[in-house]
Amino acid sequence: MKPIKALGIATMLNEKVLDVFYFQISESDQNKNSITKLDEDAYSKLADLKDLKIAENKEIIEVNLAEDKKIEDVPTAFLKLHLISLKQFKPNELNLDNIFNVLETLAWTSKGPMMLNDAQKELLVSKANGSNFKINSVDKFPPLTDYIIPEKVRIADTARVRLGAYLGEGTTVMHAGFVNFNAGTEGPNMIEGRVSSKVFLSKGSDLGGGASTMGTLSGGNDQVVSIGENSLVGANSGVGISLGANCIVEAGLYLTAGSKVTLLDDENNELKTLKALELSGVSNMLFLRDSVSGKIIGKANNTNFSLNEILHVNN
Repeated sequence: MKPIKALGIATMLNEKVLDVFYFQISESDQNKNSITKLDEDAYSKLADLKDLKIAENKEIIEVNLAEDKKIEDVPTAFLKLHLISLKQFKPNELNLDNIFNVLETLAWTSKGPMMLNDAQKELLVSKANGSNFKINSVDKFPPLTDYIIPEKVRIADTARVRLGAYLGEGTTVMHAGFVNFNAGTEGPNMIEGRVSSKVFLSKGSDLGGGASTMGTLSGGNDQVVSIGENSLVGANSGVGISLGANCIVEAGLYLTAGSKVTLLDDENNELKTLKALELSGVSNMLFLRDSVSGKIIGKANNTNFSLNEILHVNN
């Protein structure tokens, strides 16, 4: 990777960094990673901060990222999440090792990030004086739109898309959709299900309502899943293997890597039975369950799936 310099506004609690909002990212001439606090003389000359009052619990920092090492601090964690959501890197291109150990569980509120006990106290104050105080989530990762509003994208429930999600133009995330960090869409795509960490959907594909893509974080799966172009993962279905282009998984069918799939020819004659993993990444496949025998069937997909274009002109 080319060295990167980023300027950010850090929220501080004593000496602890809670979060960083990066407002300027450019190429760096540094050859090693560094984090520097800027004094008022330095940051007052920045055009982005001109005439802005910096709150007492905020610091302006400069982060140089020259080596893509495992994460050891909050500023680097937030920078890498920003870089993915700004689409400067695709999911799985940056080293995010150790991010869960570095990030604390915080309350992401209408007043910014807070330690949980401070948020609880603020709730009491707001109820007593009638002020408007909202906790958007309690999580290690904040909502994407607290930091970045992606262009030509619709997100019906912003708490369901984490910072670090990559959303390509034309992506629509409906109310039940979820996109994890280090995951995303090329765009245009329809997301009504769960896009797990490390999963990437190519353009023109649809993840139906309640559908799931199996991730690797929980330890139950070691297959990094991707969905090819113009594919449909039906409502309440799921995949633990990658799909190639122009594939359909019927509604309600969960296709794990170990699922036994019976292949049929164009005349519905059985060819052979194999594990779904052996079909990972194969294009033009239709997966369904025989409602009589209960077998999972795989056959050539002769249907061309396409999105409803009017739902993805997100201007």
